[in-house]
Amino acid sequence: MKKVLIATANKGKAKEFESLFAPLGFEVTTLLDYPEMEEVEETGETFKENAILKAEAASNQFKVMAIADDSGLLIDALNGDPGVYSARYAGKEKNDEENIKKVLRNLQGIPAEKRTARFHCTLAVSVPGEKTLTVTGECEGMITTEKLGDGGFGYDPIFWIEDQSCTLAQMTREEKSAISHRGKALEKLKEVLPKIIN
Repeated sequence: MKKVLIATANKGKAKEFESLFAPLGFEVTTLLDYPEMEEVEETGETFKENAILKAEAASNQFKVMAIADDSGLLIDALNGDPGVYSARYAGKEKNDEENIKKVLRNLQGIPAEKRTARFHCTLAVSVPGEKTLTVTGECEGMITTEKLGDGGFGYDPIFWIEDQSCTLAQMTREEKSAISHRGKALEKLKEVLPKIIN
């Protein structure tokens, strides 16, 4: 059976890829299956650069097709911050709660109509000996003034989707996948997969 390595230790992310690859006869593995892989330092200045770094490192080390994603939150009133630093916005240790607090602090006094933001996701697909391919997806929203909902992860509780009249954290996993930045990137990946596999 062919293997694809999803360069993440996040089980939630891995599940989203499994539904895409299992029907194509691929065994989906994650970094949890390769504990010997060292964490790749994200030295890129863009989501694309970081996604490529992670995918190529995994693909080269284990000689399999590897997919990595780099994603984050871009807030217009903060000049695109937290951007590529979304996971560690409040400090070196990843801490969703502290990251959210910092965003809300930095947006204090900013009126609702100026709290526009988007989630961005770049997926990089690396196959040994081939040129790395990338696809992207984005999801538009607004930043709330307080946390709403307890689903999802990261900044989901403060990311308001106008059309749905709720935050990402108030949606079911299926509802979120249908409109999320990662969901959109995965849809694009589906379109180019046959080309990659062949």
